[in-house]
Amino acid sequence: MSQTASLTRFNEKLQLAVQQYQSLQRENARLQKELQDLKGKEELHLHQITELENKVAALKMTAGQIEVTDRKELEKKLNLYIREIDRCIAMLGD
Repeated sequence: MSQTASLTRFNEKLQLAVQQYQSLQRENARLQKELQDLKGKEELHLHQITELENKVAALKMTAGQIEVTDRKELEKKLNLYIREIDRCIAMLGD
């Protein structure tokens, strides 16, 4: 095989490798975006779950069906929210 033919073959393989690399870069960017979208959806779903759990607890409490352990957990959450509100008020006062 001549040196020119070897160089041409090497150049063709190099071009193919560059094309594959660019294709993989595009695929990686697409997958990264998809991952970010899914993480956003997961965060939204977790927030919705928390809201629904709070609503269920509130409904149980209003219906008088709340158990002692649930009541204590609800009190803990309420105290946590109150402390957070107090902290925010203190920050606003500064």
